[in-house]
Amino acid sequence: MNFLAHIFLSGDNTGVTIGNFMADGIKGKDYEKYPREIQIGILLHREIDTFTDAHKTVRKSTKRLHEKYSHYSGVIVDILYDHFLAKNWSAYSNIPLHEYVDYFYDELEQNFDVLELRIQKLMPYMIADNWLLSYASIDGITRVLEGMNRRTKNRAQMNLAINELEEFYSEFENEFTVFFQELIEFSKEKLRVLSSQL
Repeated sequence: MNFLAHIFLSGDNTGVTIGNFMADGIKGKDYEKYPREIQIGILLHREIDTFTDAHKTVRKSTKRLHEKYSHYSGVIVDILYDHFLAKNWSAYSNIPLHEYVDYFYDELEQNFDVLELRIQKLMPYMIADNWLLSYASIDGITRVLEGMNRRTKNRAQMNLAINELEEFYSEFENEFTVFFQELIEFSKEKLRVLSSQL
């Protein structure tokens, strides 16, 4: 899953949310140097990624892209799924998306010192261009895919995946909806377990 989903699946604890958000940049046991709640968020992120990568519905989505985008197909599906979460946000949260993301940006700024270095560098761009809110539109997802493609020096051609999104829009959306409900339940249970173990 991509940024918005990881943030949402963290619940309402700031430390867990920040840990989950920045976990990709924290390898191995490096998570142990962070406060307990951030550790929980990092470990929750890893559990979510493992569950997602192995899930048959997600694999159905990635298979649709694999021939053209190879190992980048999983990254693309993560981004597309964030689009459907943002687009259908009111089905999952009573807080309007623009309020939710503004509150999250405030939390990041208030906890800047604890953020992993890559996230510290990325954060100003994320907030200035309001990435999380932009996921709700096709134009926003197009910009995200173009940015990801530039980071691969155009090798991935990920920007072209907007064509598959438009062609198979209902299929991707249905797959997301089925999968995400399972992921919500999985994440709640993992969060409960991690909170009792650490």
